[in-house]
Amino acid sequence: MTVTIPSPVDALHERLREPLRHFIGGEWVSAQSGDTFDFHAPSDNRLLGRAASGDARDIDRAAQAAHAAFPAWRALSGKKRRALLYRVADLIEARAHDIAVAESTDTGQPIRFMKSAAVRAAENFRFFADRAEGAQDGLSLPTNGFLNYTVRQPIGPVGVITPWNTPFMLSSWKIAPALAAGCTVVHKPAEWSPVTATILAEIMHEAGIPAGVVNLVHGFGETAGKALTEHPLIRAIAFIGESRTGSLIQKQGADTLKRVHLELGGKNPVVVFDDADLSRALDAAIFMIYSLNGQRCTSSSRLLVQRGVHDQFVEQLAERVANIRVGDPLDPATEVGPLIHPRQFEKVCSYFDAARADGATIRVGGERIGDTGNYVRPTLFTDARNDMRIAQEEIFGPVLTVIPFDTDEDALRLANDVPYGLAAYLWTNDLTRAHTFAHGLDSGMIWVNSENVRHLPTPFGGMKASGIGRDGGDYSFDFYMETKNVAINLNGHRAQQLGMPGNKEN
Repeated sequence: MTVTIPSPVDALHERLREPLRHFIGGEWVSAQSGDTFDFHAPSDNRLLGRAASGDARDIDRAAQAAHAAFPAWRALSGKKRRALLYRVADLIEARAHDIAVAESTDTGQPIRFMKSAAVRAAENFRFFADRAEGAQDGLSLPTNGFLNYTVRQPIGPVGVITPWNTPFMLSSWKIAPALAAGCTVVHKPAEWSPVTATILAEIMHEAGIPAGVVNLVHGFGETAGKALTEHPLIRAIAFIGESRTGSLIQKQGADTLKRVHLELGGKNPVVVFDDADLSRALDAAIFMIYSLNGQRCTSSSRLLVQRGVHDQFVEQLAERVANIRVGDPLDPATEVGPLIHPRQFEKVCSYFDAARADGATIRVGGERIGDTGNYVRPTLFTDARNDMRIAQEEIFGPVLTVIPFDTDEDALRLANDVPYGLAAYLWTNDLTRAHTFAHGLDSGMIWVNSENVRHLPTPFGGMKASGIGRDGGDYSFDFYMETKNVAINLNGHRAQQLGMPGNKEN
């Protein structure tokens, strides 16, 4: 007898025949309203599946579950939390291919990049798991007559709101440190890409994470998201997404004095000086805007090139951009897939007209591909100025704007003259210039002679409209934990005596 094993794609479509449900208090449940919402495959915009549409009642149930589970999870030793998080990482790796297929199908990201999504997520869980035992450690701060010492304690139930561009990895980047710190979680994923959030909840449940420690509520930002940011039992909100939405979240959390960590947008410069290794700079500039469909916050969407090498560099750049392979995200040869959603597709395409209106040249691309799906030809704008919309606004697509510069001062002015300050990339072989220029950049993260290569202990976050707070290493624990100071009197110090007999004046 022949046994047919379904492909990961077939298996995904089979599981999506039934609506995705919330995961609350260790149980898979439908929305209390009974409502669902549709989500679609970016490659052809056909219905991919349905998910429970959460509202304030579902969020309340999840917040109550996280609140009830918090004391026991906080009391669990760091060693035991570490073992559970390692188990999560192992299960992620065991399902790596299925996760990659689901992420690629759900988001339109090419499978060639999503193959590493599970690996990176597992690394995140192991990295923070290894720090669970020392998460509460503080400092000894002695002074005359006193011993001060600090300890860190988990802040409580937290809300995690994650985006649609690389949702599985970014969910792990938020949830893993929260759990390692001893917090419980209510997770609200983006409604455009809900599939892998469900897979992650399944994995954490299978790994033995206790009921209520991690809860998942699907839904829209205006309903489920708003209810989460306003809920009084949720002590902090970790959000990745648009700067405008981050501003709303900060306002919504104000009445309950929530701590917020906001990883927001970027209009990141890559600055290429004439003394740089131009071949390597070219590879990095292309990779950092056209990989992941240009849909990442750290993409280098503005290319500043010193005038002496500008024409040569742009000529080579245009040839490479024109050869980028666009196609089915599940094809291993594809380098750029479809954009996530028709709304994002229309937004990106609107900048083609904006570029023309402002006087820029569309050197490559500037058009849709095909009649179905959200495919945009990789685009290169030249003859641009920094005051144009294409240089100031986050397009969040496979679109690069090139601007020439003459001097170091000119380059620094252009690099900083945007509302954002998340990342920057600098290419030069002048050591003094590298350090001086990096110190002058208004960016939270700067890579010199490299694309974005993450080292997990380092801080991740931005300045200006790019966000508040830092992720990574102990910086994550600074957000998910409260620091408490304890002062011990060692030498019999006494306070001044007030109200003693005989001290009263007539």
